[in-house]
Amino acid sequence: MDIAALSTAMSQASLQQQVSLSVTNKAMDQAEVASEGLIKMMEQSVSPHLGSSIDVKA
Repeated sequence: MDIAALSTAMSQASLQQQVSLSVTNKAMDQAEVASEGLIKMMEQSVSPHLGSSIDVKA
């Protein structure tokens, strides 16, 4: 393989890695926003005291 082809292949591999990392970061950001929304919705629950204790008497 000549130098030009090797350089092109390495450049494409680097670009592919950068794109993959970018997509992963975007997915993580979206998951964070969704989880924050879920937490906020749970905090505004109608009955926040429900589920805070368990009666274990038989």
